Amino acid sequence: MWTAVITIAVLALVAGLALSFAWRSLPADPGELVDDVDRLLPQTQCAQCGYPGCRPYAAAIVEENVPINLCPPGGDDTVRRLAALLGREALPLAEPQAAGRVAAVIDEAVCIGCTHCINACPVDAIVGAQQLMHTVIESECTGCELCIAPCPVDCISLRQLA
Repeated sequence: MWTAVITIAVLALVAGLALSFAWRSLPADPGELVDDVDRLLPQTQCAQCGYPGCRPYAAAIVEENVPINLCPPGGDDTVRRLAALLGREALPLAEPQAAGRVAAVIDEAVCIGCTHCINACPVDAIVGAQQLMHTVIESECTGCELCIAPCPVDCISLRQLA
């Protein structure tokens, strides 16, 4: 009888160790990893990484091994956190495209203070109040162009930064 008990205990121990090893060795569910990567991204949906939003970029990082350093709004901190999560090297933040960095500019003479651009800006780079002229904080603007379309008087344009 003790032989049977010891045999079953040893089999259970071996099976448990095998399952533990498999759980650590096998890749996690890609959907869960995409969720984790997406949570680390800044959720600005600015498309500066070349993808239409943070979720598609997260999926590309996980599923297509796209570089983790393409998110200017996230900065170096996001690259470091992604590298730690994914076990990759923390690369320096990728430089903007050859065209260079751009920022939105509001023509103050035309602005009617409708606040549509403020509501559209994912990084809160536009300041102003209802019925008053708005302005862009150039250092905060990512150049995503999301403020241009909602402007009813077309007073917003992009300007090349030095």
